[in-house]
Amino acid sequence: MKKFLALLLSALMILSLAACGNKSTDNGDKAEGAKSDLKVALVIGVGGLGDGSFNDILKEGVDQAQAKYGFGDYQLIEPKEVAEFEGHFTQLAASKEYDLIVCGGFDAIEAVSKVAKEFPEQQFLFVDGEVADCDNVKSVWYRDEEKTYCLGIIAAMETKADTLGIVLALDIPSLRRFSAGFIAGAHSVNPDLNINIKIVGGFADTTTAKELALTLADEGCDLVYVAAGGSGLGAFAAAKESQKFQCIGCDTNQCLIEPSVVKVSGMRLMQNSIVLGIGEKIDGTFKGGVAGEGFAEGSLDFTNEGSELTTSQEALDAARKAIEGIKDGSIKVPYTYEEIGFDF
Repeated sequence: MKKFLALLLSALMILSLAACGNKSTDNGDKAEGAKSDLKVALVIGVGGLGDGSFNDILKEGVDQAQAKYGFGDYQLIEPKEVAEFEGHFTQLAASKEYDLIVCGGFDAIEAVSKVAKEFPEQQFLFVDGEVADCDNVKSVWYRDEEKTYCLGIIAAMETKADTLGIVLALDIPSLRRFSAGFIAGAHSVNPDLNINIKIVGGFADTTTAKELALTLADEGCDLVYVAAGGSGLGAFAAAKESQKFQCIGCDTNQCLIEPSVVKVSGMRLMQNSIVLGIGEKIDGTFKGGVAGEGFAEGSLDFTNEGSELTTSQEALDAARKAIEGIKDGSIKVPYTYEEIGFDF
């Protein structure tokens, strides 16, 4: 009997230790550095890595998730043209090798929607866009007008001219959110400011962006908000070479790209959405659907960290105060030109 009790006690101790060893962290995610056999593919936008903006954020998000959850090397796809998206998504889904395909951007929405319906067992995590009616796609879009409203406040309080400039990659609804918010924020400080917009025509045309930024400087702009992906690097180069104007960055901390000309930068924290989505896939809580995120969800911010240019504390404080107003609903930020009466 004593021998039997000893064996029973040993067995119970082994089971207890095994249970402790399999215990997950409180938030349901795997612990930092834990190993996962998750297979991930990342399809970035056209324009490639090194844009200091959208594509680099996508990769940063997957890299952070890889470090956190411990999955192995992932497949990286860099399309050269929008027409390539459908083929890449089809090939990845048909291979049945990947547990999750991470992607994003307005120009990939149509392709993802089509392929997701053709391969309902393949799950997608899509950021910066709305993919509707696909149960196997979790898509996150951002209230970018909120952060650009704050940037517009800073620009209006810092400009020494009567004209501000905006360089957009394309004239599309998602980017009109950026400019509408910026204009509304600037006009909340000074309704008499003129705001001129130039459209590059793409996300990877630094030459045209440089020319348009110089044109804005000639039109009297001393501050230019740049929301143009990789094309925006051309606007930064124009500011650096001409010394006629300063820039406001987009999506990431672009003050670090050109500290001598980028005064402040908006930040869209897509990497947080990617880490969260991959964590949900690993712990089994991943679900399809559409979610909009902004300041309230911790998905937007702005910074002047790393800039060699001075921004007044008064302007920064005013922008931070606006964030609180946006969060509590006392400030309603418009996101269309019609709402602000802007004729472009």
